[in-house]
Amino acid sequence: MERFVSTMRFTVVDDAGTISFVGPAHALKVLAAACSRRPADHRALLTLAGDYDTDLAHRVRRGLTEFDAAHHASPNGSAGDGETGNPFRVVDESSRRRSLEPARAGVVVFNLNARRIVQVQNSYANLERRGRGRVRRNGKPTRALYHYELPADWAIVP
Repeated sequence: MERFVSTMRFTVVDDAGTISFVGPAHALKVLAAACSRRPADHRALLTLAGDYDTDLAHRVRRGLTEFDAAHHASPNGSAGDGETGNPFRVVDESSRRRSLEPARAGVVVFNLNARRIVQVQNSYANLERRGRGRVRRNGKPTRALYHYELPADWAIVP
């Protein structure tokens, strides 16, 4: 896994199930901005997140593809790599527990079905309903900023 100064675990729930990954803490705003555009599922969320951080979206998609291939080849094998933070799908109780284990700066759950962002543990920064962040390309921040505002039917807990 790439090393970031501050990392968080991000877990995303939708109709297809639950995915989880560790990423840079700035992804908190990236994912909130993507949620403000009303994604239907985690695939749409990652596509929208790619508008703000291409590397993050690519790394998570690639990791899920690798997980799916490994899990298909050995369905009774490991359900995810909680140690390195590689993206995985929640497929059993062990992976569910891992999906809620905080990384250095915490764990945040994005429940797309309930339109709720649950800050289980967040020592990085208080997530606001409205915010801005720096667009990143090739892993580097650019001068461009993005702005977001979560729709009224979205909740941030706590």
